[in-house]
Amino acid sequence: MLDLNIIRENPEKIALNCKNRLSSVDIYAFLNLDKEIKTLKTLIEEKRAKRNSYSKVKPDPETIASLKKLGEEIKEEEKVLDEKKEVFKEIHNSIPNLTHSDVHVSDNEDDNPVLEEVGEKPNFDFAPLDHVELAAKHDLIDFDSAAKVSGSKFYYLKNELTLLEFALIQYAFNTIIKKGYTPFTTPDLAKREVLEGLGFNPRGDSTQVYNISDSDLCLIGTAEITLGGLHMNEVLDGDKLPLKYCAVSHCFRTEAGSYSKYSKGIFRVHQFSKIEMFQYVKPGDSEKYHEELLNIEKEIFSGLNIPYRVVDHCTADLGAPSIRTYDLEAWLPGKPNPEGGNGDWAEITSTSNCTDYQARGLNIKYKDENGQKNFVYTLNGTAIAITRCIIAILEINQQKDGSIKIPEILHQYMPENMRVIGETK
Repeated sequence: MLDLNIIRENPEKIALNCKNRLSSVDIYAFLNLDKEIKTLKTLIEEKRAKRNSYSKVKPDPETIASLKKLGEEIKEEEKVLDEKKEVFKEIHNSIPNLTHSDVHVSDNEDDNPVLEEVGEKPNFDFAPLDHVELAAKHDLIDFDSAAKVSGSKFYYLKNELTLLEFALIQYAFNTIIKKGYTPFTTPDLAKREVLEGLGFNPRGDSTQVYNISDSDLCLIGTAEITLGGLHMNEVLDGDKLPLKYCAVSHCFRTEAGSYSKYSKGIFRVHQFSKIEMFQYVKPGDSEKYHEELLNIEKEIFSGLNIPYRVVDHCTADLGAPSIRTYDLEAWLPGKPNPEGGNGDWAEITSTSNCTDYQARGLNIKYKDENGQKNFVYTLNGTAIAITRCIIAILEINQQKDGSIKIPEILHQYMPENMRVIGETK
């Protein structure tokens, strides 16, 4: 959550930031509610003090009646206060983070500046297939059985793609661990308070979160949630920062509101595996380590020879916790483009600097060299989202005979150094 003092002291700046971020929060109504809560707290405290002032004397019947009425007033006002505080908390959690000064202001979520383009797009001398067609050709994905067992937008990976998933996990971990990251596997469930503290919305029609009935647990949509909650309510040793973690997890998303977005095959699904990076850093180091996360993502996809471009999220496309977010967008030959043909860019990884927004929500601090306690800054970055990476590998590396070359860097992680899927005998 955003520092409440910043909101109180800079209402016009925060209101403009909300507008730029396409947030519908009314900052002035929020601050009026803040004043109402303070006023009500003061009134309740005054009435409690009045009631307590009679504790040392023997009250007469008239005083007893007056105290009873006062107690009922306090009880009713406490109920109103609790309701106002709950609304206040909900609104506070929905106010987006501040925005980096270099972020492009736009009300169009597709208006993201391109910072660089890396690699060459494939130039096929044949009509290329998309990943769904390639998977069907080589019996790599079973959508029909998954729909029967789990519903739409689920899938079974089969044969070489099952092996490729674990090869990608090994490749990502080996790349990241060399940079000083501690590897984890994490729970697939987290408490609702953890999601809310990190800036995820586990409620409402637009939520991406699956809630577990009759519990306060949710299925995670990313290991950012479980790695971010790891140090909830802790004070970290500043001398040991940064803490750098990476984790593999299953990820679950409802994909609510994504009906108009590209979702063919396994591009947008309800469950997938992902390797996530997460950092706890000192405030002055966050931009440096944000660049580190971006460079690791670039190294991973350059190693796979997947052409990509780096985009810088504009204000309309920033998630609430982030002050700045970079995406890698891979070139997918099978994705329809606005011109009516095939071949377009699609998000394949993301990395965000969330400053102290998430740390405030989860009460995560560090002790500096002077013994002062301050909120840490948190950053996250996706190393590989397996399904989208598989799409890029299949579509980019397809051959004229229908076979698919496995990126050379993955051979060592495949059984018998497998090099080709569907190799012509």
